[in-house]
Amino acid sequence: MSLNTNTWNRLRYTLYLPVYDLIADRVFRKYRKRSIQLLSANPTEAILLLGAGTGLDLPYLKGYTNLTAIDITPGMITKLKQRAEELGIPVQATVMNGEALRFANASFDAVVLHLILAVIPDPVACIKEVERVLKPGGAVVVFDKFLPDGTKPSPIRHLLNQFASTLFSDINRSIGKIISYTALQPELNEPAAFGGTFRIVRLRKP
Repeated sequence: MSLNTNTWNRLRYTLYLPVYDLIADRVFRKYRKRSIQLLSANPTEAILLLGAGTGLDLPYLKGYTNLTAIDITPGMITKLKQRAEELGIPVQATVMNGEALRFANASFDAVVLHLILAVIPDPVACIKEVERVLKPGGAVVVFDKFLPDGTKPSPIRHLLNQFASTLFSDINRSIGKIISYTALQPELNEPAAFGGTFRIVRLRKP
């Protein structure tokens, strides 16, 4: 029986769980910190961490009192809760699909999307849900790998993506194309890891 993509994501990240922090923290911690700084949120504002993984963003959110974290992988959420308790950070954490959020419209002042838009099966469905649950004037910060807007992947990159998208994440997604299905407005787009292959993007809901 074939697996749907969300089931495969849940399975593969359960398998990656023992080594996930070694890779996702050591390599990307300064970009996580930079992205959250660019969010410029107040400590009492309602913030959603979508695709929160094991909670590697939490050390940069000390003092924040209204955090919600979701991830599709139960093991990730279990580890996130443990990290939050160790850090003394209050977080409402639950298993949830980022393409179908169980939150009311305009529930959050800000949303953090770190290393999720290139992984989630339908990034357009995800960003539409982000727009829906975000309050007018709210901000979104994105940290992920993207093709430069307006470019197409080379034949080699297209071939590599057949393996990358199965094992890790899609390397051929465009942030401009993804957000074009929403009213979210880009305010900042700066290079991050690996020579700008990864970007930090800040969006605003009108």
